[in-house]
Amino acid sequence: MISGGSAPVLPPTFWGLIEQGARQWGDLTILADDQGRRISFTAYRDRCESVAAGLHAQGVQAGTVVSWMLPTTIDTVVVMGALARLGAAQNPIITMLREREVRYITNEARTEFLLSRSTFRGFDFAAMNTPIAEELGYELEIVDELPTGDPSTLPAPPGDEPTRTWLYYTSGSTADPKGVWHSDPSVMASSNTWVHMMEPTTDDVYPVAFPMAHIGGISMVCCALRGGFHLFLVEAWDPKQSPVDMAAEGCTMLGSALPFFLAFLAAQEAHGDEPLFPGLRAVSSGGAPKPPGIHEEIRDRLGGAGVLGSWGLTEFPVATGAAPGDPDDMLAITEGRVGPGVDLKVVALDGHECGELEEGELRLRGRQTFLGYANPALATTGVDDEGYVCTGDLGVVHPGGYVQITGRVKDIIIRNAENISATEIEEHLFDHPAIHDVAVIGVPDPRTGERAVAVVHLAAGYDTLTLQEVGAFCIDRGLAKWKLPEQLEIVDAIPRNGMGKIEKPALRKRYAETPRP
Repeated sequence: MISGGSAPVLPPTFWGLIEQGARQWGDLTILADDQGRRISFTAYRDRCESVAAGLHAQGVQAGTVVSWMLPTTIDTVVVMGALARLGAAQNPIITMLREREVRYITNEARTEFLLSRSTFRGFDFAAMNTPIAEELGYELEIVDELPTGDPSTLPAPPGDEPTRTWLYYTSGSTADPKGVWHSDPSVMASSNTWVHMMEPTTDDVYPVAFPMAHIGGISMVCCALRGGFHLFLVEAWDPKQSPVDMAAEGCTMLGSALPFFLAFLAAQEAHGDEPLFPGLRAVSSGGAPKPPGIHEEIRDRLGGAGVLGSWGLTEFPVATGAAPGDPDDMLAITEGRVGPGVDLKVVALDGHECGELEEGELRLRGRQTFLGYANPALATTGVDDEGYVCTGDLGVVHPGGYVQITGRVKDIIIRNAENISATEIEEHLFDHPAIHDVAVIGVPDPRTGERAVAVVHLAAGYDTLTLQEVGAFCIDRGLAKWKLPEQLEIVDAIPRNGMGKIEKPALRKRYAETPRP
């Protein structure tokens, strides 16, 4: 077992952290956006109270279940604070989800209010959400403008007892999404690792281009409240314009996954020899594994310390993180070390606890442990007898405590009774000059049990790639012949969620019925 040591003492509630941030940082900016809007720590607190009063007048109170389906904007972060002031149970829903998922989530969450834009990025959210709200019997509030009221009408802030105040849903590409309950203390604890490793100052600027409804959103808001720096919010990510906007804002850190990294590199190429981000400290990686070589490329072309990995999951957010002073060889292949208040153990598939550099399932215990699942049928899953979250991620721990993710338990392809790591194949194929992006999946096969399928997005300038060429490249790289992909699929893009994670369930469903080549 590896321990990150004692966790810092934080206020008992998220609203308490907002009040602490206002007292500590005052007129410094906490939020800015790509439309030129800004708000200070003090003004943010006051705005949250005003909106809380407006929502309270409409019937929202302590314990009310409020789902919100909003983009990454200042108003959205205000809604988070306003609901926290009321002690409501909030259920963020990512805006890329559609009717099936929204109906399932709001039904299981027992939603009482749903806050939504009327439209966003050309999609009519009001038209989608109105019939669902009528069917399930909750109130739909279109909040193109947030309701406000007199803060003097508000009840007392929520008490110190941890309750289920945040309900996040994991992505469900082929099955129903999984609802994960958190408390204020557990979501605030998700900021411990990043703050400890990055040591932010009031001079730092961190852009948030991923969905604020992701659990990483509340983590970064807590980091800003604690560190006194500001978040630059990108409402609608544009791979050409958004990096330029981030540079103009003076971002000192960037994030958070491969699609964003590629856009930053392309923007630097278009900008010329002068650094586009002259004050860059590091690029923070999270939400999806980083491909081989990206750390060195970012370090050499953008500057700063390179890619600083982190790792966690909805049930246990931001468990590990890298620091700018970590060794380059560890930054290149690991996701850093466990943060304060985090315990980690590695358990082999046969159940014994692993030593250094021995692969097994990574299990976590600490203050950011989730409170349970929304689906009662899952009540006994996810946590072992010692209180460790069973992550489903495979990994090894290097000397010094550096954690390397080597794959997923479900990403083990069992072909002819032999285990094959999809991640190992992907790491080789990422280096093929004709491959821009790749995912390797296992699909059922009547002869071998499973077969390995390489799903490839070709690099610019390449029109074709054959399975034979892929196999020859892997063999030249030293990959054993029995691990080679047996099927190649060329696609226009690898499907990824808002955090850059490959949606492998969708790919498995797409190619499960394809015939053996």
